[in-house]
This record gives sequence, C-alpha cells and structure tokens, in this order.
Amino acid sequence: MPTSDFPVRVWLLPFLLLMVSGPLWLHSFEPAMFVSINHWCAPVHASVWASLSLLGNAWGVLGVTAPLLVLAPRLMWAWLCAAPFAIAFARIGKGLIESARPAAVLDHAQMRIVGETLHVVSMPSGHTLTAFAVASAIYFALPAQRRWRHGWLFMLAAAAGLSRIAVGAHWPGDVAVGASLGLLAGMLGGQLLKRMGPAHLQPTAWSLRLVAALLVLAAYHLGAEGLDFDEALPVQYALVCVVMASLSAYVWKNWKK
Repeated sequence: MPTSDFPVRVWLLPFLLLMVSGPLWLHSFEPAMFVSINHWCAPVHASVWASLSLLGNAWGVLGVTAPLLVLAPRLMWAWLCAAPFAIAFARIGKGLIESARPAAVLDHAQMRIVGETLHVVSMPSGHTLTAFAVASAIYFALPAQRRWRHGWLFMLAAAAGLSRIAVGAHWPGDVAVGASLGLLAGMLGGQLLKRMGPAHLQPTAWSLRLVAALLVLAAYHLGAEGLDFDEALPVQYALVCVVMASLSAYVWKNWKK
C-alpha cells in the first residue's frame, strides 16, 4: 500500500480527536485547567517553552527540517505539501472564531506570560496546528513498517502545543483543535505528495531549488528577527547554522551533478 493511502480508520483520527477534546474547546474546564497547566509549566525556564514554540513557526520549521533538503527531500516535500492546508485551516478558523485569549480574560497575576501579551484570535492555536501538520505529514510519508520508530514526531508536536499554554498564549481547547486540524492537514498533504513525480526529488530540479531559495529566506529571518520570543534567539542562531550547512551540502550535491 502506498505510504500516503490511508485506511478509513486513519482518516477518522483527526475527527475523533476533535470529538474527544470537545469538553476542552467548549471551555467546560476553563479557566481552571489553563491556570493549572500554566502553573505546572512555570518551573521550566522560559527559553525552553519559547524554543519549543519555534516548532510551530514556519521559519523555525524550515530551519529544523533544512537537512531533509539533502538527506530526504521527499520528507521535506511531505510537510511543504501539507502547509497550504495548515495555513487555510488556521486563517479560516481565526477569521470565523474571534475568541479571546487567556490574557484578555484572566488577571495577569494568575498566569505566567512569556513574550508579547496576546488578547484576541485564540482559536485554533496556529503554532500547534503547524507542528502537528509537519509531524503527521512526515510520519505518514514514511514507509508503513518504519513509522512506529518515529512516534517522537508527535511528542515534539505535543510539546509545541503545550508550550502555547505555558507561555500564556492559548487555552487548552485551542491547542486540541490545532492538533486535530494539523493532523488532518498533514494527511491531506500526503495526497498531494503522492501526485508528485520523482523528478521533484532530484537535486537539480527547479522545484527543489525553489525550496533551497526558501531556506535562504528562512536563514535571514531566523538570524535577523526575534520571531516569537527573544528567549529563543540562541536557538534561532543555531538553526541559521543548520540551514547554512544544509544549503552548502545541497550546492555541493548540485555541483557534483
């Protein structure tokens, strides 16, 4: 069976997650659950949560996955194919549901806020959506017999989602909906991936060179801007090194061709 063809039961997973998390996004346990989780996360240094949030930032994801350009271009394409769906889900959700963020509802003394204080367009968590879209796209692009070894991808995505509560940016329900939509976006991206010909995987392919150009932009943004949090700047600078090393290897591979 092709790696991007899923049984019906797999397609049900995002909707099952959405249903099971209903009490969260219906705010049945809010704000007490948010405050509890936010407080539980407080002993962990802010830079850890800020760095984990980079997994839900597009430039951050490009930095983290840059080595795939050389080592496994099909996996790079997997999450790039999921990106349009993730963007659409996030934009539509935030456009239709103008929900208040925790900082707009709670006394700030009750919570820990890292970075900018945000007040509006809370649902869904875009960072969580992005992280789960990337994780599921890569996971399902792997051969079925190898997937079980890479469950850590979802653990990283879940950590990115938890970071959004830890920094005071989102309710647990926002994170749950983001995870559901991200999972669906990754699976839909798999349907685009299976329509891509093998030519797009060659180092000399024009499309892969466009991805390399995108990585150049990522290196610029990672190095020149504080994307979400100043606390994550050291990680951003490290990712610039990852991107530049990956681009150097890619150029070398092209030259050898």
